[in-house]
Amino acid sequence: MTTDRPFRFCIEMIPFGSRDEWRTAARKIEDLGYDVLQVPDHLGAPAPFPALLTAADVTTIGLGTFVMNAGFYRPALLARDAEALMRLTDGRFELGLGTGYVKAEFEAAELEFPSPGKRVDHLAHITRYLRTHLPDIPVMIAGSGDRVLTLAAQHARSIGLTGGKQGSTASDPLAERVDFVRTAAGDRIDLLELNLTITACPRDDRGVPDLRLTRRDRPNLTDAEMLALPTVLKGSVPEIADQLRHRRDSYGITYISVQHHHADHFAKVIAELR
Repeated sequence: MTTDRPFRFCIEMIPFGSRDEWRTAARKIEDLGYDVLQVPDHLGAPAPFPALLTAADVTTIGLGTFVMNAGFYRPALLARDAEALMRLTDGRFELGLGTGYVKAEFEAAELEFPSPGKRVDHLAHITRYLRTHLPDIPVMIAGSGDRVLTLAAQHARSIGLTGGKQGSTASDPLAERVDFVRTAAGDRIDLLELNLTITACPRDDRGVPDLRLTRRDRPNLTDAEMLALPTVLKGSVPEIADQLRHRRDSYGITYISVQHHHADHFAKVIAELR
């Protein structure tokens, strides 16, 4: 699935500190060359919409959520807030959605933690509501399962890939998911932007990736197995740029998200690719 779509680069960042500190951080992200600043949706962290609106005042880049926990919201209420943010950011807002997966957060919010199937049903309900009532808002859907990726392929603009389906035995799990998306999308495939979140990459010129986040999410893998994951980048800046070109040329992935603690060093990769 090759593409001539240009790269977009996103930073996933939890708002921190005071208003002025957050505004300074947002300006720095833009200065480093990132195209989009995304904020996650977790209890225990600042609410994404006011944080993004604060960042909007001092930047001109895209702003988004990665990703809203659909289980926390009812469609009309989420649509109201998303529409307001879209308008107040002059159309720079991108709404990222997911099913939600942290049981403790549902419990803390005094919400039932539904089965995986019911969480996907609710995500589909919200997505279809948004497509009907806010057809112009860019929507990303992130996930790895068949139903979530089918929903994304048929209704989203961007698809957040996680590297492979859980428990996959495919020789190339990422290629298998991309092929699945292509089949599910049909005639929409050329409209879709494929995103990949990088869970580990170097933080300095030694070229050794910081595997802490990957290790937390994939505790059963050896370091060698983690280094082979498509969500892990390693080596020098030119080598990492080549790895991303390979992901674009082989899989059609052009939207790259990195974690906030990789921001400074990864900015060198962005410059290499532009």
